This record gives sequence, C-alpha cells and structure tokens, in this order.
Amino acid sequence: MTTWLGRRDATAKLLAALLVTAAVVTTLDPLASLTVIGVLLVVLPFTGYSPAALWRRGWPLLASAAGILTFGVLFGAADSPVVWQLGGLAVRENAAGYALRLLAVGLPGFVVFATIDPTDLADSLVAHLRISPRFAIGALAALRLAPLLAAEYRLIRLARRARGTRRGLFSTLFGLLVAAIRRGIRLATAMEARGFDRGPRTIARETRFGWSDALVVIAGVALATAVIALKFART
Repeated sequence: MTTWLGRRDATAKLLAALLVTAAVVTTLDPLASLTVIGVLLVVLPFTGYSPAALWRRGWPLLASAAGILTFGVLFGAADSPVVWQLGGLAVRENAAGYALRLLAVGLPGFVVFATIDPTDLADSLVAHLRISPRFAIGALAALRLAPLLAAEYRLIRLARRARGTRRGLFSTLFGLLVAAIRRGIRLATAMEARGFDRGPRTIARETRFGWSDALVVIAGVALATAVIALKFART
C-alpha cells in the first residue's frame, strides 16, 4: 500500500495490535477503551481506505457494540454507576465498558488487516518470526479466500431465489460451508500438486525490519502501557 502505515512490516503491525488488544481485554474501564479508540480513529485515515470503504468493512463491529450497549442499558446491573444520561435512559459504567471494550478490541485488528497484504504477512512471518512456511502459506490462502465468502453467499441466495426456494438463514449458511469446504479441498490439491508441501523453501521478496517498523511496535507498547496505567489509576 502507498500509505506510511501500509508500507510498514506486517509483523510489526501484528505485534502492536496484539499488545494493545491484550491490554484492553484486562479492563472494563471506559476511559481506557476510549483512549484506544481515540488513538485508532486518528490512525484510520492512514489506512488508505476512503470513509465509505471503512464503513462497509467496519459497520458489523459498530452494530455489535451498539447491541451490547442496548442490552446493557436495558438489563444491566442497577448498582453500577451512571456515566451518561441519554434522555430517560441511564448508561451505566458496566454497559458502556463492555461496548467500548468491544470496539477497542476490534479496532486494532481492523486497522492492521486493512493495511496488510496477505502475501507480505506470510513472507514477514516466515522471515522474522521463523513461522513454518506450511502454516504461513495456509494463512495466506485463507486470507485470500476470505473475501470470496461474501460473494459466494450472495450467489447462493440469488440461485435459491431464482429456483423459487424459500429457506432460512441456517440452510444458506450450511450451503456456504459446503462450498467453502469444496473450495478448500480443490485449493489444497492444487497447492500439493505444485509442490507447496515440499521444502526447504525460499522467500521471493525480501522483507526488512527497520527503525520505522520498530516505531510501530513502540507505539503499540506505549498505548498498551497507557491502558494498564489507567486501569490501576482508577482502581
């Protein structure tokens, strides 16, 4: 990718996201989650995607957080302190904490995988973390095929509508599962025929871990440290 963040090493971005996510999971403090969300919202424009593309990719995360917040407001513990007052509804700390934590956990991965090319990720894992090439190539194949699931789901629904078949969601998902398994078997057979299970392997594109990549990891460490510090400062 052409953005500064997109050009950074995939392993560096993955490690930074894992550190921030691990820190956020340990706390329900809304302030800590808001800190992570605020920093990552500043980073989002550097992913290289337009706001419309970011919305198409990220709306399920926002919808999940809104659902958790609604459930917490309606059925949350009454002894939790109120942090916001929305009209006649009181948004309590536990409800806000769970919803904001979901966003803070999901956003690092969203930013990372929006700026990582699957091939760069596989090469970086093999070069820097000494991951088995078989695992890295399998992860590469999975990431390459993941966007096809949405198109496959749409085709299954259109085919059933053309046949006049009215079936539920679970039937359609089962058809998608069968299609995904068949596609995976064909891909595995093709990769095996081309010698992907043989070794030793070499890396076609050399990847280097420079100071700018280290800066990404340092930023992840700093943000994770800030989350932990806020957790203990407010206990």
